[in-house]
Amino acid sequence: MFENKERTDISELGEFGLIDSITRNITISNSSTKKGVGDDAAVLSFEGKKTLISTDLLLEGIHFDLMFTPLKHLGYKAIQVNLSDIYAMNGMATQVTVSLGLSSKFPLEAVEELYEGMLIACKKYGVDIVGGDTSSSRQGLVISVTSIGYADEEEICYRSGAEEGDLICVSGDLGASYVGLQLLELEKKIFIENPSIQPDLEGKDYIVERQLKPEARKDIVEMLKEFSIKPTAMIDVSDGLSSEVMHLCKQSDKGCKLYEEKIPIDPMTYETAREFNLDPTVCALSGGEDYELLFTIKQADYDKIKGSADVSVIGYITEPSAGMELISKSGRVHPLKAQGWNAFNKISGEN
Repeated sequence: MFENKERTDISELGEFGLIDSITRNITISNSSTKKGVGDDAAVLSFEGKKTLISTDLLLEGIHFDLMFTPLKHLGYKAIQVNLSDIYAMNGMATQVTVSLGLSSKFPLEAVEELYEGMLIACKKYGVDIVGGDTSSSRQGLVISVTSIGYADEEEICYRSGAEEGDLICVSGDLGASYVGLQLLELEKKIFIENPSIQPDLEGKDYIVERQLKPEARKDIVEMLKEFSIKPTAMIDVSDGLSSEVMHLCKQSDKGCKLYEEKIPIDPMTYETAREFNLDPTVCALSGGEDYELLFTIKQADYDKIKGSADVSVIGYITEPSAGMELISKSGRVHPLKAQGWNAFNKISGEN
């Protein structure tokens, strides 16, 4: 978890000393940030834009395992998963607030390492940290991030706008994060059974990074704007492709047809899934934590996007009575099922 030999107990600093320590390197990069950390509330001004706000909670033992998650990576990921929600509305993220619950096992140096990853992510994506809170915790590490952004009202994409005949698109590739997690869990098990055996992740960098250090797809939102495409509906892939497609269909009161052969899966993901006796398509449909963007577009916009190597058309929207279906590579039709990751199942121990 944290191997730095220097250790400064947070109790020596107190809450205000901790806040001073972890926020001293914050710089402001957005003109919409009128006042950031250091007062009772942040002051933001978006000059006629619609404000977008989203919050995510990450809990130790539920959403992350510190046995194989470096704190700097965790900080980076905590920001990314929140920015992804803003981009999924076709907006731009500009600010975040960060709140931490810390148990006594975390010294100042560990918290600074976590915050370093957050600051790296914020700098890369042009986002300001403008506030938050800290507290002691009896349940390990708790991270709560609220992301704030903006969009013109006519540019905002909801889950409910898909129309019959729209094409279903997804950015990047799917299943890598889930397969990367399976690899990390396996190496953890081996290490616990025999600590003298070091983890063997050679050649698996891509899938491990997709799990530990995902990237929110701001670039896809920018690309769509450049191509003058406004998606009719959009959502980020956090709980698995099947769950997200079903969210879009239910919110839009539509059906769909997905084609297995069109689902983008990276070769390393495919090969490693097979090594674990997993079906790569199931990993893509139900794995989650890919943080790619799933969106629908009008057929008239297809020519604008067909040359993009980073967007795949995987199906189309149908009338609601047609249901939600997956067409396998062999041509068989299967009802689409939501089997994505569920935090409450994680708590109860259900599969």
